[in-house]
Amino acid sequence: MMTKEIEQYLREVNDELALQNVKGEICLYGGAVMCLVFKARPATKDVDAIFEPVKFIRNAITKIAERHDLRQDWLNLAVKMFVVEHEKKILFDFPNLKVFVPTADYLLAMKVLAARADTEDVSDIKFLSNKLKLSELTQITEVVRKYYPNKTIKPETEFLLEEILKK
Repeated sequence: MMTKEIEQYLREVNDELALQNVKGEICLYGGAVMCLVFKARPATKDVDAIFEPVKFIRNAITKIAERHDLRQDWLNLAVKMFVVEHEKKILFDFPNLKVFVPTADYLLAMKVLAARADTEDVSDIKFLSNKLKLSELTQITEVVRKYYPNKTIKPETEFLLEEILKK
């Protein structure tokens, strides 16, 4: 589980890129954003991200994993196939690495569509709904449709959302 270390590891990615005179970009998603930006929870098991240039950043990730005894996929691209166009904000602007994060509404849309059991998704959805002052299922559905107009929220997720909104 990672918490405050995430920022340190990202600084180390910057340092590794600097050694190779390379500039890079990372956009964080999921638990890392919930921890770093919203302070909504204390930790995440990995860091979901999209990054460029992939080869150089993967090399940096591997070195940092070895240095700190982390899983090789502590920073991973698994989220890439779920990402659509959205607004990003700069979280960290290091000399060789810019780190971006999505807006709260985009993150909520992703969390609702994922809504996985045995994860922090439910508490993240609850937190983001409160932050965005969304109290109706239709409001959350509108946020999801804004980014994912061709996706349908699973019936079990709608039930879950109704339960979250009751509390």
